[in-house]
Amino acid sequence: MMNVVELLQTLIRIPSVNSDNAPGTDLVDEQGMADFLEKYLSEHGFDVVQEEVLPGRPNVIARAPYSGGEGDVDERPRFFLGPHSDTVGVAGMVFDPFCGDLVDGKILGRGASDTKGPMAAMITALLDNVKLLKELPVAIDFVAFMGEESTQQGSRHFAEHHGDEYEFAIAGEPTSLNVVNVTKGAAWLTLEASGKAAHSSQPERGENAIMILAKSLDLMNRKLSNRLATYTHPELGHSTLNIGTLHGGTRPNIVPDHAVAEIDIRTTPSLMDAGGGREITEVFIEEMKLPVKLTSSHENPPMETTEDNPYIQKILAAWPSSKCVGAPWFSDAAHLSNGGIPSVCVGPGSIDQAHTKDEFINIADLEEGVEFFSAFIRSFK
Repeated sequence: MMNVVELLQTLIRIPSVNSDNAPGTDLVDEQGMADFLEKYLSEHGFDVVQEEVLPGRPNVIARAPYSGGEGDVDERPRFFLGPHSDTVGVAGMVFDPFCGDLVDGKILGRGASDTKGPMAAMITALLDNVKLLKELPVAIDFVAFMGEESTQQGSRHFAEHHGDEYEFAIAGEPTSLNVVNVTKGAAWLTLEASGKAAHSSQPERGENAIMILAKSLDLMNRKLSNRLATYTHPELGHSTLNIGTLHGGTRPNIVPDHAVAEIDIRTTPSLMDAGGGREITEVFIEEMKLPVKLTSSHENPPMETTEDNPYIQKILAAWPSSKCVGAPWFSDAAHLSNGGIPSVCVGPGSIDQAHTKDEFINIADLEEGVEFFSAFIRSFK
């Protein structure tokens, strides 16, 4: 069995870059990671299956070993530790993104923090306690989700097909071992504007779609943002808007007849209760008679798992320095919770290192993560 440092180095050296959003490499998707996890966990007594969500992009579901006799059904209450197996793109990184090198007490590489570090800590703790897992009054499984860094297809698929099998889940994220039990959601919306093409020497003969869209975006940035700010949460603050992309035109000497923008609305639970990011945007566009169309959307729900959840209380008792906190980002835990599995995010490392050009995790933090998950597992004895 590898120690946690060796395991993380191995995971980093298996590229699993999400292919949905500018991967920056041809070494994409989660199949290689899934194959490794299936082999490694099977060798240590877990019952492992790959469940394909998209072609070549499976979830990995590893059910805990059980001490029952042949033919006995494991009817223990179940929860699972669930990091995601994909990473963001690697363009612009200042070293080989798949190196897994050890430098000054750190492990370098894409995913070191988000979330191969938490994954390595979770797996090592499970295998360190594999004999105990067979005898515990609860079954502690391991699940690795594909696609978290885009539209969370893996966790949504899992919640739909396995939501009634589990009482609780810990999604692996770099939270400095605090319990993130409240997060914002996110609505990603695409807006389009149409104009009329003309020669740039006679711009008055055309209608500039970029300017049409830009003026609408400016109004949204000022007035819709103010409306969003009325939807607040005591830990998360208020809902926000960001204009992330703007594209239009084909040449500088043509008045553009089409423009597209993408916006990101971070949603508090109160905004979701009021209809969500898409609905408030559609209402605003209609009220202001903006000359734009909302053509597509993807909405991730916020998450709010109450601190009095017995599994959360178990975590806090097992690791007294941990505390419940909120976070402005979203994760697989939101889709799991939305699908009926109360969930939180926990893991070693800092979110400040996630997605960076020099991503790393401190070895000391990684090893503390193993101690954290081991303490939680042993608290069920």
